Amino acid sequence: MSFQRDMNRLFDDMFRSFDLAAPSDVFTPAFTGNWPRLEVTDGDKALQVTAELPGLEEKDVELLLEDGVLTIRGEKQAEKQDDAKQFSERFYGRFERRLRLGYDIDEENVKASFKNGVLTIDLPKDQSAGSRVKRIALNQ
Repeated sequence: MSFQRDMNRLFDDMFRSFDLAAPSDVFTPAFTGNWPRLEVTDGDKALQVTAELPGLEEKDVELLLEDGVLTIRGEKQAEKQDDAKQFSERFYGRFERRLRLGYDIDEENVKASFKNGVLTIDLPKDQSAGSRVKRIALNQ
């Protein structure tokens, strides 16, 4: 196994020195668990989640909030079918990203906007829920 890892590293380094994609990069799935990239801001009264979704429109994206988990999912479709295309680094297909929020959210006041390929979701914290800290007694 160590030999395999060393050989992979050797080939990856060689391709990088020629400024080419390494073989392991060429076959990477289009939408992995880290796409879309997110930015989360945790304010006193709300969370704000921002996602970059270039090339998508509002109709291509679905948002769900369930049991403290925000789900962003959708599909990016090719603009046209081009059978002559030999190489492309653009990604198409379905994607889904889940984010555990860590707070009770005031679901009635959640707002989302989509502009210029940037999705912004404002998630107000539920102030009535109070703290979920529970003291656990130690038995002697």
